[in-house]
Amino acid sequence: MNTGYITLSYWDLAIASVFLLLNGAISIALHLGLERRLAISALRMMVQLTLVGLLLKALFSIASPWLTLLVVCAMLLFAGREILARQENRLAGLWGYAIGTGTMTFAGTMVILTALLVLLEPRPWWAPRYALPLFGMILGNTMNGISLALDTLHRTILRERRAIEAQLLLGATRWQAARPFLRASLRTGFMPIVNAMAATGVVSLPGMMTGQILSGVDPQEAVKYQIMIMFLIAGSTGLGVLLATLGSFLRLTDERHRLRPERLRSAAPDR
Repeated sequence: MNTGYITLSYWDLAIASVFLLLNGAISIALHLGLERRLAISALRMMVQLTLVGLLLKALFSIASPWLTLLVVCAMLLFAGREILARQENRLAGLWGYAIGTGTMTFAGTMVILTALLVLLEPRPWWAPRYALPLFGMILGNTMNGISLALDTLHRTILRERRAIEAQLLLGATRWQAARPFLRASLRTGFMPIVNAMAATGVVSLPGMMTGQILSGVDPQEAVKYQIMIMFLIAGSTGLGVLLATLGSFLRLTDERHRLRPERLRSAAPDR
């Protein structure tokens, strides 16, 4: 089997961008108003990926555990900000940022350490070539699940506030009164990874597996790596969603089984 990989030129990328230009033309023709957002998003993507590529190349050559840790911390901080930004209603004060970031950090760290120390065992175990791409995939999916779960929980509590308080007045505990809403929030947070696993292989080939196959890796080896990644993502997402949902709910109630919706605030409207 040919183990080489196909290189791409900038001309190849320009040809591929024709399909993005087609989307812009459709937006203009149908007056969707998305052409500007498409252009800005594409430009941001190219700039960010170019910078990330340069950064990873430097990190791979330096191979410093402290620089790797610094990049991991930066990824966590930015991901925590994304979790907060995706919530229409979020916890007031530092709680809104801390719960999402903290639970994501705990879940992601547990999973990535298991992958590096038990499954892959690279030398050294913190090698950025392995740690950063893996952590990025796990972090992105965990962030998505947590943000969906928290947004659903907060919107539901505000919408069903009177129903929850009525049950509390009748003697129900906070857990009994909010059980269906907690379940709905957890289901929402779990759904992206459940759908991804159900469709992987039959409907879609994940990016990591596709990239390995295009670079010449044996398809069976690529499949094993992809299955491992999906299991890791599912574990991190599940743990993060559970901890974030329960943590936020505890913040929105108190030990006297009272609902505290005043601890939520609405996000600033987009301008």
